[in-house]
Amino acid sequence: MQPKLQLLSPEIVQRILDEAFQLLMEPGIKVQLPEARKLLAEAGARVDEADEVVHIPESLVREMLKTVPREFTLYNRAGEPTVHYGGDDVHFDPGSSGVHILDPETLEHKTSYTPDLIRVLKVAESLPQYDAVSTSIVCNEIPKEIGDLYRLYLVLLYTTKPVVTGAFSVKTTPIMIDMLAIYAGGREALKQKPQAVFDVCPTPPLIWSHFGAQNLIDLARAGVPAEMISMPLAGAGSPVTILGSVVQHAAESLSGMVIHQLAQPGAPLVWGGAPAIFDMRQGTTPMGAIETAMIDAAYAQVGKSLGFPTHTYLGASDGKVVDYQAGLESGVSAMIGALAGINMISGAGMLDFLACISPEKLVLDAEAIGMAKRMVRGVEVHTDPLATAMFAGMGFKADFLKLAETRRLFSKEQYLPSAVIDRASIRSWLDSGGPDAFARAKIRTQQLLAAYKRPAAWAEQEKELVAMVKALAKSAGMETLPSLDD
Repeated sequence: MQPKLQLLSPEIVQRILDEAFQLLMEPGIKVQLPEARKLLAEAGARVDEADEVVHIPESLVREMLKTVPREFTLYNRAGEPTVHYGGDDVHFDPGSSGVHILDPETLEHKTSYTPDLIRVLKVAESLPQYDAVSTSIVCNEIPKEIGDLYRLYLVLLYTTKPVVTGAFSVKTTPIMIDMLAIYAGGREALKQKPQAVFDVCPTPPLIWSHFGAQNLIDLARAGVPAEMISMPLAGAGSPVTILGSVVQHAAESLSGMVIHQLAQPGAPLVWGGAPAIFDMRQGTTPMGAIETAMIDAAYAQVGKSLGFPTHTYLGASDGKVVDYQAGLESGVSAMIGALAGINMISGAGMLDFLACISPEKLVLDAEAIGMAKRMVRGVEVHTDPLATAMFAGMGFKADFLKLAETRRLFSKEQYLPSAVIDRASIRSWLDSGGPDAFARAKIRTQQLLAAYKRPAAWAEQEKELVAMVKALAKSAGMETLPSLDD
């Protein structure tokens, strides 16, 4: 009795796919990487080299779909299975690539640096609601050419959970794979027990850039899971309708799948995305809009119909501070993603159209995630009979607190939030100073940071990792890496 959200009828799913197949042929997909065009041409696609456009027949797509794994597992740093991509399993991780951090005292959006990312990582590692961590924010003091690998470096030093990450350049993708291989025991071991998934983005509309296509190929050949992040922008970078944007998403994702599977059949691949509507009044891309969440749920349903593992960006807010708007947008969209059975939901902790992250919001979002996970568990049968035996001897008295079943089952039936969620009486609330949710989240964040301890099991791997990143930083013009705390 698990609840499930499906926005599309089977007939509409088929129409979406039919139109996506039409787009793959006409106008086709612009593929800027010569190697990818060569792979497609050799497999039977028609390539117009002059304008870099590839016309991909449905028969080729159908053939490549047969090789895509329907599921795979991400492992933690200890080699334990942690995140299952496939079916309707639901997992959450923080948002990624923010360029600002919310100052909890002044509420300013400040440029993010190394200590800010470390703080976010400590909080995400400490909260069990997050099944994975991410390279959450950009460290702006680090040269851009090594910014992506530096973020992964901090993740590996401060967390043990699987990672949702991504490269900013063709050059750094293999380096980041080698960094992960240090902890896995080599590249072959990493392929057997992957510890990270890499986001790879097409360019809307209907373009696979040189960088995006090369990333697909490199990840496929390394056996490291790739997460296609199609980003239709309804009304600007894609058709204004929800269904039109989902058609574009399907065409971009199917073409990426063909490139990926031609490079290495059977390599793990995720049907992901980060779409949004375009707010015509403000010229912005609201990630917290209900229509954005509807595009997400709809494209995930299309991906599931083809057997793909799925991903999306939900649980974020376009608000600038952690207030009612932030809670409304983040909580509602996280619940929609969970009910849609999306395997990995990224975005928690994020504000301002994914530009800013707040550790305090990460703490509050963890409670929304806990509730969403409880919801998707659905209604469970714990006793037989369902209720009548518990009425025996009650005599019309409300004495269910005395029953052994109550003591045994209440923690299974109920999600029990932390003190961030206020369920005390008004007297108790006033006695504690009457703190609002953000004030409680600040306290909880400080408690988590104070209790955090660095992973200590991989001294040799850490030594090798630090030496590698120091050498890379020096080649990028940094004589010393930023100092880290204990």
